[in-house]
Amino acid sequence: MRVHTAVVPAAGMGTRFLPATKAVPKELLPILDQPALQLIIDEAVGAGVDHIVIVTSHTKPAIEAYFAPAPDVIAKLRSSGREAMADRLQSIGRDVQVSFAYQDEARGLGHAVGCAREAVGDEPFAVLLPDEIMGSSALLDQLARLCESTGGSVVGLKRVPHDQVGSYGVIDPVGEADERGVIAIKDMVEKPSPADAPSNLIIIGRYVLTPDVFDEIAKVAPGAGGEIQLTDALRAQATRSPFHGVVSDVTRYDTGNPFGWLTAVIEIALADPSMGAPLTDWLGQLMRWNSVG
Repeated sequence: MRVHTAVVPAAGMGTRFLPATKAVPKELLPILDQPALQLIIDEAVGAGVDHIVIVTSHTKPAIEAYFAPAPDVIAKLRSSGREAMADRLQSIGRDVQVSFAYQDEARGLGHAVGCAREAVGDEPFAVLLPDEIMGSSALLDQLARLCESTGGSVVGLKRVPHDQVGSYGVIDPVGEADERGVIAIKDMVEKPSPADAPSNLIIIGRYVLTPDVFDEIAKVAPGAGGEIQLTDALRAQATRSPFHGVVSDVTRYDTGNPFGWLTAVIEIALADPSMGAPLTDWLGQLMRWNSVG
């Protein structure tokens, strides 16, 4: 079955970005002239998704407001001849169905995904963590096609230096990755010490999961802080069903902290046809000024 639905967990408080996130959800912080959330949606649509389920909180009404029609703004833009911008605003949410589910308690990623169960239904679905922005839809599309062909869940993977594995979920692989980067997984470990890690392949924020994961999430015992870990539910799936990962070198920006967000904005701006050249010139001048000073 083709993957039509994607879940975006976006209920977190964004504490690392306070005080900005006291008023503006982290997912709406701008990456150039677009909120990060829009880039996530564009990636999903590029992989064939036509239904986005955003798991949010009632304390973050701005996320829903972003998708609400804005006829007065659009009319003003058109009256001033800014047709392209009017068309762009009018298209938000029109090329994809957007639904909302709610997680009003901070109970972990597994719980957040579980909150989307009713909206997803009984079909495979993608999960895109909005802290991670990808350079294209290629990885998500490959995950979806692999889920279709194997009938099992699939996760995105990245190889990191061994001393960095303690910050991530790490897989215990079966053999080596094939020429497509596909590797079978027998188990996963959440944030192991480097000495105990079964590999240096970490799970990044892209998943395509079969719907039985919801039953596994419901069985997971809460861990530290009462959080329900998605990794625990995936481990249960891996014991009884095909479970694979895809090792990818797709461009990936981790915007989960202010420095990561800033570097992502700069790198994306440098690659932008209209901004790249003037930004490069400005950065060069800045470096020269600093070296003189």
